[in-house]
Amino acid sequence: MRHQMANRKLGRTSSHRNAMFRNQISSIIASERIITTLPKAKELRPLIERMITLAKEDSVHNRRQAARTIADGTLVQKLFDKLSPRFAERPGGYTRIVKLGPRRGDGTEMAILEFVDYTLASATAAPSKTAKKTKGAAAPEGDDAAAGGDTEKTAKPAKKAPKKAAKKDSTDDAQAKPKKPAKKKEK
Repeated sequence: MRHQMANRKLGRTSSHRNAMFRNQISSIIASERIITTLPKAKELRPLIERMITLAKEDSVHNRRQAARTIADGTLVQKLFDKLSPRFAERPGGYTRIVKLGPRRGDGTEMAILEFVDYTLASATAAPSKTAKKTKGAAAPEGDDAAAGGDTEKTAKPAKKAPKKAAKKDSTDDAQAKPKKPAKKKEK
């Protein structure tokens, strides 16, 4: 008999599973949208909805109960000050799961877990074509947060200059013929 065995184990110990869910709850509060596997999203959904329901009534006791799960104090503050007023009139169903299909590497079903009132802003949806062409143009800040990744941007390493000196040494024709200076075009 399978009495009292409602939740998935997800191939983890209970401490690992609890720590993972705490991290994912913090991530969804911070970015309001995360991409994860479908079974994890289905298990996480009741936990985050319980936190929103808890935050609807702002009291010291409820804040302390939320802080038991969410380690970051700023996220607890965001939960109570920004997220719970958005869902004040809604009796439940604060999140939605959008299926993405199988992951390329191992075929695991992926999903997006997001708040129902979450919308991609035009600035965070996709950088414009002109922003891609211009050098040094910064990408919108919300892209990484929306995707659940790090918010710090890493610069790409500069392309290495081609090694022309090695080619000149290997060919005799390059040394025999002097190079002509490049002509400048005038407009």
